[in-house]
Amino acid sequence: MKTIEDFAKLLEAQQIEELRRKKLDCLANIANCKTKIVKGSKYTKVDVGSSGKYMVDRDGNIFGIKAYGQIHKRHRFGTLQTTDRYYWGDYEAVKK
Repeated sequence: MKTIEDFAKLLEAQQIEELRRKKLDCLANIANCKTKIVKGSKYTKVDVGSSGKYMVDRDGNIFGIKAYGQIHKRHRFGTLQTTDRYYWGDYEAVKK
């Protein structure tokens, strides 16, 4: 079973991989790809750098955000169990 921590590590690794592919991998950009997990009562936020990026509900569904702390129900990116079906390095996750 995959966890939110596994998802955050995958997200960070693919963000850094994309920077390297585009030759934008300076220290400042890499530092801005660090992920942080913020637990809430309904959702757990996965921030990239200093910005909110994704939110995960109790059932493990991954959503994009409208504003910090507000999910975007139309931007659903599978579940924690299906993270390997997406590429997380772009601005928004892309299905493989």
